[in-house]
Amino acid sequence: MHVKILSMNKFIFPFIFVFTIMSFQLLSAQSQAIDEQALRDLIANYEKARDQVHEESLKGLFTQEADQLVSSGTWRRGLDTVVAGMISSSKRNSGDRSIQIETVRFLTESLAIVDARYIIKGSNGNSDRKMWSTFIAQKEKNQWRIAAIRNMLPAPPSN
Repeated sequence: MHVKILSMNKFIFPFIFVFTIMSFQLLSAQSQAIDEQALRDLIANYEKARDQVHEESLKGLFTQEADQLVSSGTWRRGLDTVVAGMISSSKRNSGDRSIQIETVRFLTESLAIVDARYIIKGSNGNSDRKMWSTFIAQKEKNQWRIAAIRNMLPAPPSN
């Protein structure tokens, strides 16, 4: 009987070990899918707040130390400066904004990079502004917030 139990343990313990690892991987994948959706919602809320030029909504989407490098090469540093610059820019560039997420990449459980195409529809006869945006998002107290934005206008290819 004792030999039979030892023999069974040889099979049971590896099974339990593999089952435990697979369970953690499944939970991790589910958690990452939930976080990815939360990041997509964050960027959608950013797009909406920019279109509506809504200061309080914008403030709620960013970390206190957020920064932004805009396509003109100007830096905005700190929450108040970032939001004030966005409000001013949204009023000057009144076209509809479209942010189409291309990739979401997790650097850690609480840090992610979101790359997106960023298009501002032309108004008053102006052509569309087609840019790239990279968002750095940080999870604080179980809430994703934007820590940084980098907007880039693609340069024409050099010969």
